[in-house]
Amino acid sequence: MTELTLIRHGQANSGARSESDYDRLSPLGRQQAMWLGEHLRQTGGFDRVISGTLQRQKETAAALNLDGRQHLTDPRLNELDYFFLSDVLQARHGIPFPTAPAEFAAHVQKVLELWRQGDAGPDHESYEAFGARVLGAVGDAAKAGPGAVIVTSTGVIATLCALALGLEAMMKARLFLKVGNTSVHRFEFQDGELHLNQFGATPHLDYPERHSARTHY
Repeated sequence: MTELTLIRHGQANSGARSESDYDRLSPLGRQQAMWLGEHLRQTGGFDRVISGTLQRQKETAAALNLDGRQHLTDPRLNELDYFFLSDVLQARHGIPFPTAPAEFAAHVQKVLELWRQGDAGPDHESYEAFGARVLGAVGDAAKAGPGAVIVTSTGVIATLCALALGLEAMMKARLFLKVGNTSVHRFEFQDGELHLNQFGATPHLDYPERHSARTHY
C-alpha cells in the first residue's frame, strides 16, 4: 500500500472571470504554501513533488518545496475548465457566474450536472474522461513509490474523494466547496482500489494567528 498526499494549490486570483486571470497565486496563496512547506519539513518531509502544469499548481509546489526536492509535472493533474463550463451554463440556461461566495454552492452543482449530462459539447473533455485521467495520474504516482506530495486543484481532489467513497455528483459538488486552499488530503490504493484516509486538513493554518488565512476562494 502506498499513501498519497494531495494538496490543493494556494489562494489564486479569486476575483477572476477567466482561467488565464485566475491562474496565479495571490500573495496570501504563496504564504499559505510556504507555511505548509515548513509543516511538511517538520513532520518528515517528502522525496519529490508532483504538480499539474497550471501556473497556480506549479507556484504552490515551488513555494512549499523548501528543500529543493525533485519537482515533476503531470498535466493529468490539471483542473477541470470551470470557466468554460460556466460559460456554457450561462449560454444555454441563462445562469450567470456567481458574484458572491454564497452563490457558489448552487452554481457548482449546476455546472457539474451540466457536465455530467454531456451538455458541454463533443469537443470538451467529458465528465467520465476527467475522472479516468485523474485516477490514472494518482495511480501512476503510487506505482512510482512513496514519498511524493501531489499539488493539484479542487475538482481533482473532489473527484478522487467521490470515486473513493462511491458518491454521486450532488455529493461531489458539496465536497468541491470544502477543499480549502493548501488543504492536505491522503489517499491510498489497496488491492487496486482507492481509499480516502484524510480530507481537508490544514495543520499549518491551525495556529490562532493564522485562522484568517484559511480560504476557499
